Amino acid sequence: MSKKTILLVEDEPNIILGLQDALEFEGYEFVSAPTGREGVSLAALRKPDVVLLDLMLPDINGYQVCEEIRRRDPFMPIIMLTARSQETDKIRGLDAGADDYVTKPFSVAELTARIRAIVRRASRVPDATPEVISIGDALVDVTAQTVDSQGTVHRLSYYEIELLRLLAERRPAPVARDDILTRVWGLDASSTNRTVDNFIVKLRRKIEKQPDRPEHILTVYGFGYKLV
Repeated sequence: MSKKTILLVEDEPNIILGLQDALEFEGYEFVSAPTGREGVSLAALRKPDVVLLDLMLPDINGYQVCEEIRRRDPFMPIIMLTARSQETDKIRGLDAGADDYVTKPFSVAELTARIRAIVRRASRVPDATPEVISIGDALVDVTAQTVDSQGTVHRLSYYEIELLRLLAERRPAPVARDDILTRVWGLDASSTNRTVDNFIVKLRRKIEKQPDRPEHILTVYGFGYKLV
């Protein structure tokens, strides 16, 4: 089996060396780019299995890099690395096309867990019969990773698909937030980890007629979420 390639777009030497050691130890091929423009070029040239993308770069910011990579390859997995903790920054990164984000300072174990999860999802061989999930008037094509909602087709990321699949499997029963975090991301539950909540916000924007008044992806306060 050939090695999976990880592209790191980052300008901090200590982070580059640290992640290179950790990821090569895990058996990945590692390449890096110190600027956003070089990152875009390397992504097109090397076709990495996962892009790790820093938000703050010396030339163009991570949002712009993410959008440019997305224009060239709608499905290349991208995990954004950010020192910013505001929810709006994370949502902006997801809206730019990132599949996931990790806030600095991050645990290398957490990052590699997320990489493994996204590589597993990307490596799956699609079934011959497309898998479709119906949510109200929206149709989610799991195989194509898209949702057709109110006549508009939106791309869905790896984790958005997995989150919807889990909620669809359990509906109409609620799924605990910690259970979602463990089963979809492979991460231990944490009261400070808002990953699930941020992805729910993004999914509501793509599926609900009124995202601020959801009818299908509902919050079960103090517990988690359910699909109806």
